[in-house]
Amino acid sequence: MAPTSKRGPGRTSKKVATGSRPGSIRSTPSKARAKAKARRPARGSQFTTRAAVLVGVVLLLIASYTSSLHAWFDQRGEIQDTRAEIAMRKDAIAELKDDKARWNDRAFVEQQARERFGWVLPGEVGYRVIGSDGKVQGEAPTLDEPPVAAPKQWYDKLWGSVVESGKTPKKKAAEAPAPDTVLKKQKD
Repeated sequence: MAPTSKRGPGRTSKKVATGSRPGSIRSTPSKARAKAKARRPARGSQFTTRAAVLVGVVLLLIASYTSSLHAWFDQRGEIQDTRAEIAMRKDAIAELKDDKARWNDRAFVEQQARERFGWVLPGEVGYRVIGSDGKVQGEAPTLDEPPVAAPKQWYDKLWGSVVESGKTPKKKAAEAPAPDTVLKKQKD
């Protein structure tokens, strides 16, 4: 029979399992279940909440680092393009400085005048071969066409009308005939 507890009449306390020795406490049922689970092979997935959070954090880190790396690679490409453009412009500047230095040389200026304009120095004779059709044969230097005046824009026309409206008319406008005279002429 189970010993009675001090809780009241008719109530019995939980059965205390005794081990091999009196006074020893047997392991509780929850510990026994944990040992049994440890012995049994795992059923189903071992994917726990912690693993899901860990995978989420890893994916978040990968996404953030990927965008940062993408921006870094784009910036590296822009830097290389800019360096190439700088090198190209330095070459262009060097060519322009060389051209400027050439124009300071009198012989180069004379050569350009001969080629471009067909000029000759005093005492020299210049020859041109003219064909039977009256045109110069071979390469004949020509001057560039003078610049053509740009057509007037709408705002130029508008401002011109404002200027004209402030002037007094040079000719008096022909007076319009009276409406009665026009009607009489149409009836006749």
